[in-house]
Amino acid sequence: MAIVDVTVIPVGTQTPSVSSYVADIQRVLKRYENKGEIRFQLTPMNTIIEGDLPKLFEVIQAMHEIPFEKGLARVCTNIRIDDRRDKERKMEDKLKRVESLLEE
Repeated sequence: MAIVDVTVIPVGTQTPSVSSYVADIQRVLKRYENKGEIRFQLTPMNTIIEGDLPKLFEVIQAMHEIPFEKGLARVCTNIRIDDRRDKERKMEDKLKRVESLLEE
């Protein structure tokens, strides 16, 4: 299972706000999550997605397409992948490990 950090950057919007794009992207992610294909977490700066890597690439493409579907001509998407294959870890596991080290 991989964890992916994704930031979709709509270029050429009418206003500095991109919250409507973020909301539409979150709706897409919710559909994948409701089918049990991914888990995700919205943060103030990006979205973290967890799942099988092939499915994550499909989800990232769906996210990337949202601004185009809303009429934009340019979108930049940043992707960072954490694909650890020696053990299965979830987003929460990574945080708990760091928190446990802080308690020592």
